[in-house]
Amino acid sequence: MENSVGSVAIRPGFVVDVRLLALKPGTSKTVEWAQGDLATGKGLVDAVRGVDTVLHAATLSPIAKRGMRPIDFFSSPSTVDVDGTRQLLEASSGAGIKHFLFVSIVGLESTSLPYARVKLAGEQLVKQSQLPWSVVRATPYYYLTAQMLGGLRWLPIWPLPAAPTNPVDTTDVAHYLAECLDDGKRGIRAEIGGPETMSFAEFGRQFKRAKGFHRLVASIPVSEKAGLAMGFVKTDDRKGVKTWNAWLSEQQSAPR
Repeated sequence: MENSVGSVAIRPGFVVDVRLLALKPGTSKTVEWAQGDLATGKGLVDAVRGVDTVLHAATLSPIAKRGMRPIDFFSSPSTVDVDGTRQLLEASSGAGIKHFLFVSIVGLESTSLPYARVKLAGEQLVKQSQLPWSVVRATPYYYLTAQMLGGLRWLPIWPLPAAPTNPVDTTDVAHYLAECLDDGKRGIRAEIGGPETMSFAEFGRQFKRAKGFHRLVASIPVSEKAGLAMGFVKTDDRKGVKTWNAWLSEQQSAPR
């Protein structure tokens, strides 16, 4: 998401100086880098000094970093999504920020995963703050879907829920975030998801074909409530343009 937001924010017709907060400065010369740590609060005051708008898209999801493990059904760290959000809000308030845009996830209230509860707590902190704020919820990103499915590559049979979902490309989300920053509207914004709503099992079939995996996908019927509880969410509010197959094709042709 960091690369997507940075590239969209400097696109033609969208004139803005961009400062990216990161643990370690990146290599891009088109943005200004601020070094800091949401988990500890280090560097946040300096990062927001002289800034008009804060786009908070940072998160700490162990599932996204290394795939699902049994512990993820019981706990998830809150250092970035809750503590870090609180500290960033405090720093932003002190800097007189005019717009605080928080990137969240569709269907948090229906999902039973601890990470969702942590993310929801961070969202609620933003809504309770005295800053002018807005919240954009997105469905899970394609790269997360790919990581989840890639973790099954050693299994001969993939038992995948038939739950409907429409994950989205990060670039499509970044374009929408740029619009939300540009139009100046506050509050709860329309959600965004991908252009295709399919069963997660079908996403798995397309993934294995693109990767050349010879695996059997077993589509497991689940109730709507169960699917939502597992994080298979969807939205029709606003849809991106890049399809799952198009994204997979890009990944296959990308330099290694």
